[in-house]
Amino acid sequence: MTGQHGFEIEWSELPKPVDDGAAAHLPGMVLPAVALPSTGGGTVALDRLTGTAVLYVYPMTGTPGVALPEGWNDIPGARGCTPQSCAFRDHFADLQAAGAAHVFGICTQSPVDQAAAAARLHLPFPLLSDAAGALTRALRLPTFEADGITCLKRLTLIARDGWIATCFYPVFPPDRNAAEVESWLKAAPNR
Repeated sequence: MTGQHGFEIEWSELPKPVDDGAAAHLPGMVLPAVALPSTGGGTVALDRLTGTAVLYVYPMTGTPGVALPEGWNDIPGARGCTPQSCAFRDHFADLQAAGAAHVFGICTQSPVDQAAAAARLHLPFPLLSDAAGALTRALRLPTFEADGITCLKRLTLIARDGWIATCFYPVFPPDRNAAEVESWLKAAPNR
């Protein structure tokens, strides 16, 4: 089946992630004083973000011609990073209209890999690299291992003036996350 973004993914054939409680501590936390390399140039200091920020966190974006880690499709929630990013791209204007001042995608891939993905997917917002793991450690983000690579489990944070208001976790299917975030923003008080 071809999804709305042109990717052939049959979500029902992939293992669905379960809520293991690994993100339950995030709502109410303050974004840490961590500056992440940005595909928009320079770094983004997360603790200095004002307004509403949407931070979608994902395992890794595949690179054309490069194999994904062994057993990737068997890891609950691993598959679907590109469809998720494309959904945020396609909903970007609607997210802004619903009150999002910032939208960022975050993973542990290098800034070079992030820049290539942002260009390839024509993203109107920056991707941030947590390759050094500073954000992962500061927020105790849930991770998993694949072929010796530490990857972030997929989740989405909505922060208001530096405070995490809510967390979507687990996120599945990933290509519907942007629409869920948009709905939450429209319904949330203090927009």
